[in-house]
Amino acid sequence: MSRSTEAQKAERLNAAHGLLARGQSVAEAALLLSRRFAMSRRQAYRYLEEAQLIGRPVPVVEAGTAVTFKLPPSLVAAVRARAAVEGTTISEMVSCALRAFLGETGGNG
Repeated sequence: MSRSTEAQKAERLNAAHGLLARGQSVAEAALLLSRRFAMSRRQAYRYLEEAQLIGRPVPVVEAGTAVTFKLPPSLVAAVRARAAVEGTTISEMVSCALRAFLGETGGNG
């Protein structure tokens, strides 16, 4: 069986959080999660336990798409240096700049 993607994990954690927030017992929530996501009850209990520890919904990370374009070497060097200073990746820096340019807020990926 393959591992869950980050987006799938977030979706399952949020579903677990929602069930618990609506007053479902842990046992009922585990049964509902296992049916909804075709997982074992043991795995459903793990998601419920993690959702309880986090105590809030988690952001769902959107999958990324590779994009290739040309930039002047000096701009690439500046972005690379800024990303290192900020402790982030070039991809995250470019995504943040493009979101700001488009007037969007938040979001990952």
